[in-house]
Amino acid sequence: MKKTAIVTGGARGIGLGISLALAGGGYDIAAVGMRSEEQCAEAMEKIRSAGGKASTYHVCDISLAEERARLLDEVLSRHSSINLLVNNAGIAPPKRADILEAEAQSFEKVIKTNLEAPYFLTQAVAREMIRQKKENPESDACVIMIGSVSAVFASTNRGDYCISKAGLAMACKLFAVRLAEFGIPVYEVRPGIISTDMTSGVKEKYDRMIESGLLLQKRWGTPEDIGRAVAGLAKGFLSYSTGIAITLDGGMGVERL
Repeated sequence: MKKTAIVTGGARGIGLGISLALAGGGYDIAAVGMRSEEQCAEAMEKIRSAGGKASTYHVCDISLAEERARLLDEVLSRHSSINLLVNNAGIAPPKRADILEAEAQSFEKVIKTNLEAPYFLTQAVAREMIRQKKENPESDACVIMIGSVSAVFASTNRGDYCISKAGLAMACKLFAVRLAEFGIPVYEVRPGIISTDMTSGVKEKYDRMIESGLLLQKRWGTPEDIGRAVAGLAKGFLSYSTGIAITLDGGMGVERL
């Protein structure tokens, strides 16, 4: 039976890279996003062509509880099971501001989307995965959080984003502990500097930093880099593990003199 993966933000940027890799590895994709179905038609065609022939697109604001509940019902009505949840969707701060000047409105929006939403979406999907496991102990189930090196690197002009990703790192550990008894592994994939539309506005800045030695591997990361890692985790390549973070940052985090 074909497996199904929910990928939030799955029709653009890193999420599209993940969706394409998973579709090529035997998954149908339930891609979730804020844009219209028409706006994502080209991306969805790529996903179906990659192997996810029965993939679907779902318009959903995951920051809203009622929207998350509707999403789960919608996915289950169009797919026979949920075998993988990839919490990828996230936003940058609406306004980058020094932490001495930052406003509560920005903080609340970032935390609600980047932390509260995946936390409670994971809760809801995990309950369904547990139900499926009880019906069929051999059914695949896995949860992957897409975090960021900002969980450990402090950026004082986007503290809300850093805190949201640090919280997501702990959410990975919490769900790994809670879901272990059901045989459901939970992982965090922690990207570094990835070339997407979200980072296009700071391209020149990071081009200079990369050239100056910020990274050991002197190139931007790509959505394909992240997609390969997620697909490998979903296939069980690291089956004797759970609750861990896989960092893909071109060597940025290596301490050196």
